[in-house]
Amino acid sequence: MIHPESSQKEQSAPGETHKERVDRELGELLQGLRVAVTGVQVLFAFLFSLPFAAGFEKLDDLGHILFFIALLSAGVASVCFITPAAQHRLLFRSNLKEKMLHRANTLGIAGAAGLAVAMTSTVALVAETVLNAWPAALFAGVVALLSAWLWFVQPLVDLYRTKDEEDVKQ
Repeated sequence: MIHPESSQKEQSAPGETHKERVDRELGELLQGLRVAVTGVQVLFAFLFSLPFAAGFEKLDDLGHILFFIALLSAGVASVCFITPAAQHRLLFRSNLKEKMLHRANTLGIAGAAGLAVAMTSTVALVAETVLNAWPAALFAGVVALLSAWLWFVQPLVDLYRTKDEEDVKQ
């Protein structure tokens, strides 16, 4: 798991204390989660309304499975994205900010994975309903690959390349 302190030297501003760095990083992380939670809440609301829409009962078995995968993964993503803010309120004046920072980072990554699954299965559901199974698989695959690359693989590649460059300099 990648933790914010992995490149502590680069992340600390000049003259910044450890406590100031943790406070800043936690604030930055919570701000990023606020952006993500808005997107997952819109998707979650759309999914909640689907069973009440005309024609939902016409979905085939694959459509129902895709719907429940999307609904469950959007719910998991929502919980993961909201948890750091809720815990921050409960633990606000404690000495546990650094622990909250690590936990929030892990939950943010898990929430992003849940959101990627929710978006992929929602695209598949809509495409399967409007078109048919093979375009649905194609469009869902594009969303899955794009989110996997941009949200996970590319940042990890950058992280390991930077680490390798730092090791060579030393």
